[in-house]
Amino acid sequence: MSNYNIVIFVFILAIFSSCKSDINQEVVSSASEDDNYGILSMQERAKAIDSLLKIRVERVLPELMGRTGIDMWILISREYNEDPVLETMLPAEWMSARRRTILVISYNGDSLNTYAIARYNVGDVFKKAWDKEEEPDQWIALRRLIEKHRPNKIGINVSENYALADGLPKTEYDALVSVLPDNYVNKLVSAEALAVGWLETRTSEEMALYKDICNVAHKIIAEGFSNKVITPGETTTDDVVWFFRQRVNDLGLKSWFHPTVSVQRSDSENFDHLRSFSDSPGDRIIMPGDLLHVDFGITYLRLNTDTQQHAYVLKEGEENAPQYLVEALKTGNRLQDILTSQFITARSGNDILAMALAKADEEGIKATIYTHPIGYHGHAAGPTIGMWDSQGGVPGTGDYPLFPRTAYSIELNHAVDIEQWGKEIRIMLEEDAYFDGDKVTYIDGRQEELLLIE
Repeated sequence: MSNYNIVIFVFILAIFSSCKSDINQEVVSSASEDDNYGILSMQERAKAIDSLLKIRVERVLPELMGRTGIDMWILISREYNEDPVLETMLPAEWMSARRRTILVISYNGDSLNTYAIARYNVGDVFKKAWDKEEEPDQWIALRRLIEKHRPNKIGINVSENYALADGLPKTEYDALVSVLPDNYVNKLVSAEALAVGWLETRTSEEMALYKDICNVAHKIIAEGFSNKVITPGETTTDDVVWFFRQRVNDLGLKSWFHPTVSVQRSDSENFDHLRSFSDSPGDRIIMPGDLLHVDFGITYLRLNTDTQQHAYVLKEGEENAPQYLVEALKTGNRLQDILTSQFITARSGNDILAMALAKADEEGIKATIYTHPIGYHGHAAGPTIGMWDSQGGVPGTGDYPLFPRTAYSIELNHAVDIEQWGKEIRIMLEEDAYFDGDKVTYIDGRQEELLLIE
């Protein structure tokens, strides 16, 4: 067993121990660390996911329900039409809801109770609270549970601003309303703040694993932007794109979006950075002197990464990238610092955006900022800090406040005139970071030097 796997396994054991779970202490690795970056087996991943879920339910939910004033939260899904929030509460062995799955979370200020109005326990967290033989109607069983707890505010997942918090289908909503007495229908409220809080809040145990997840993404990028994959004059940008897709698949991971690889170079063509957000930049042969860019993300242990980095293809006789490109990257790092310095608890995404853009303008940086939360989803729930086509702020999600213990993809670019190339280029950066309530820390560091391809 490699030292890396020993460290990971010891940490996972600590999580399991804190949850009082009984774990087989033998780790079986399917490949060497060199082959798979120490990625856990499917069985190890399931144990980690289930243990992290227990911790989150016990530690995060009481805080959020107290913060929002919601004392009962009802999540309803039918198989293959899962509420995005409910999906994050399913055990690792469940690939979807089963039949109609109803989860009920009740909190009275002192104790938290979790139920499944379903035919089965939903993992170890949500215990079955419906006996179909005793009460054939699932909705009546739900009503009786609600009446037993007598909640004052019942949260349901309906939201105008966040698709991720809008997972209750109309059919299920109508059925719920039809079975409830009027005095409980009047207590139904949007659980938007609770759902967003659940999705965005990270525990210390998750963050310890998140570093390794981001490190895997960084290693895959470094591998793709190397002579192992790229032969200048032969390899195309599409070749590299499909290397990333295949590598992720071979590692047993998922890509949550199709990666892009683009080229900026000293020629007469002006680079249109907006194409990387919509249309493919096109398949191009990679040549010496090119500045390469990648946008890449993976999903592992239910958490996502989103990374953009640059590489330079050395010309014959060069040992480093030209100084003007080195300086352009440094300015990109400065823009990152400007943005993260504006992260203040309770400040809205729109205010963070406006203040960062104003500061960048003062320093003569031609900035575009489009930073988003990251976690259970790539473009996750939380405060939106600009979009590439909405630099004046984003209504709704941009008005949401910044909370501690949340993670973000610090995504932005700046335009710089390269005299030697006779045109403007874009340095486009994106690195995943964590806000602890006081400061922003890059989860696995950030790119401060260009990757070099010989």
